[in-house]
Amino acid sequence: MTTPSPSTPTQPTSATVAPKSAVLQAMGWLHTARFLTTAPQLHFLPELDVPEIAFVGRSNAGKSTCINTLTQQKQLAFASKRPGRTQHINLFALGKQGLMDAVLTDLPGYGYAAVPKQDKIRWQQVMANYLVSRKNLQAIVLMCDPRHGMTELDEILLDVIRPRVEEGLKFLVVLTKADKLTRSEGAKALSITRLQAGGGEVRLFSATKRTGLEDVATLLWDWAHPAGMAPLAAEPVAL
Repeated sequence: MTTPSPSTPTQPTSATVAPKSAVLQAMGWLHTARFLTTAPQLHFLPELDVPEIAFVGRSNAGKSTCINTLTQQKQLAFASKRPGRTQHINLFALGKQGLMDAVLTDLPGYGYAAVPKQDKIRWQQVMANYLVSRKNLQAIVLMCDPRHGMTELDEILLDVIRPRVEEGLKFLVVLTKADKLTRSEGAKALSITRLQAGGGEVRLFSATKRTGLEDVATLLWDWAHPAGMAPLAAEPVAL
């Protein structure tokens, strides 16, 4: 019997394995992602009536890489060699061209030391306001480097969204860079983060090894297409 490499963590055996057709549907849907608009402040964002899935996380947690991997596009989300450089809210439409059934939101990374303190404070407030007040927000995906665990800023973010999670907002913690962990380290990171996530979903993810890619994709598809979902909306003109 072939023994899995100790350097390749896997998802727990209890995780639901989606049918191949569901995986292909989810991956094809994410591949339709295209730039919609960017905004430096909340009031510049268009009002939308389709589900919105927001990606958040520390500047060095691999957020942009994860988005690009999920959408199978190398440069959809801006992956800077200087974390903290991107300080706009970026929206990406999902669905058939000219129509959309959901939106991915890439929020600015937080916590990077090189960003001036006043900018940190400003963006923390913008993000908090977005997470609390965005009406069509359906789910939040928090990126976390499992080698460092959830930080104080991550915990603050959890406190901000907790009331909405209790009201039904979907929540996922993606443990990026899972290829850097051994199998036992990956299992430990999953266990610890599940306790910290307070009921949210947790997945290991590796852009390099494609660990967790299909699982996360199908989860996002399911969240963006709840039973009784309204028809596709006309895609607004990018601002």
